[in-house]
Amino acid sequence: MSLIDWSRLILLSLIWGGTFFFVEVALPHAGPLTIVFYRVAIGAAALWAYCLATGETVPRNGAIWGAFIVMGILNNAIPFTLITWGQTEVTAGLASILNATTPLFAVVVGHYWPSGERATANKIAGVVIGVVGTAVLIGPSLFGAAGSSLGMIAILGSSLSYAFAANFGKRLLKHGSPIVAAAGMLTASAIIMLPIAATVEMPFAPLPTTAWLAILGLSVLGASLAYILYFGILASAGPTNLMLVTFLIPVSAIALGVAFLNEQIEPNQLFGLALILVGLACVDGRALRAFRRRPAKPETG
Repeated sequence: MSLIDWSRLILLSLIWGGTFFFVEVALPHAGPLTIVFYRVAIGAAALWAYCLATGETVPRNGAIWGAFIVMGILNNAIPFTLITWGQTEVTAGLASILNATTPLFAVVVGHYWPSGERATANKIAGVVIGVVGTAVLIGPSLFGAAGSSLGMIAILGSSLSYAFAANFGKRLLKHGSPIVAAAGMLTASAIIMLPIAATVEMPFAPLPTTAWLAILGLSVLGASLAYILYFGILASAGPTNLMLVTFLIPVSAIALGVAFLNEQIEPNQLFGLALILVGLACVDGRALRAFRRRPAKPETG
C-alpha cells in the first residue's frame, strides 16, 4: 500500500476506535436507541451535504433504495444498536476487542453466501483460533453475571450482522458512487430508528453539551468521514488491505478507554485479543505467505 493508504488506514482505525469511547461518554445522558438514531441521522445529513458539494445525484430507483434499506438494517441499525446497548454492560475496550471478530464471522458467512468467497484452510484455522480467543476473552463471566455476558453476546451479534452486510453490500457498489450508497444506507437506517427510539426512549429530550459532542463524534467522524476513508481505501488498496483496520481498532479503543475513562484491561482479555489477532492473521494470509517466502540463510563455514 502507498503512504497515503497507510495514513488513511491509521486514521480510520483511530476514528472507529474512538466510536467506542464516544458511546461510553454519551451513554450516561442518552439511551442506546437515541444515540444510534442521532448517529445515523446526522451522519446521513453530513454525507448528503458532501454529495451535494461534489455534484453527486440522488438515486430515484426503487430497487436501489430497497437495497439501501436492507444494508441500513444489516450495517447500521442492528449492529449500532447491539454495540451501543452492549456498552451499557461492558467497557469500551472489551467491546472493541469483541468487535474485532467481524472478519472471522465474514469468513463463515462468505463461504455459504451465493457467489461468496470460499473458505480456505488458512481461513478455517483463523476462525477456529479466533473462536478460542473469544472464549478466552469472555472467560469465566460467560457463566457468571448475566448482564455482562449478554452485553458480550450482543456485541458478537453485531459482528455477525456486519459479516452479512459485507457480503450483501457488494451489490451497492454496482449502483454508482459508494459515497451515495453510504448516504442512502444511513438515511434508511435513520428512518427505521426514529420510530423505534421514539417508542422506547425520549430522543428529543434535552441533552448536555458533553453528550452532543460525543454524538457529533459518532456521526460526523464515526459515520460520515469514516465511510469516505473506508471507500477511498477500498478503491485504491482493495478489500484485503482494508481489513487490516481491524487489527488497529482495539488498540486505539483500549488506549482511549484507559486514558480517559479509567478502564482496566484484564490479563485474559489481552490473551484473548492476541489469539483473535493470530486468527485474523491466518484469515488475511499475508503473514504466512511472507514466512514461506523468507529466503534461507546462507550456510557458513
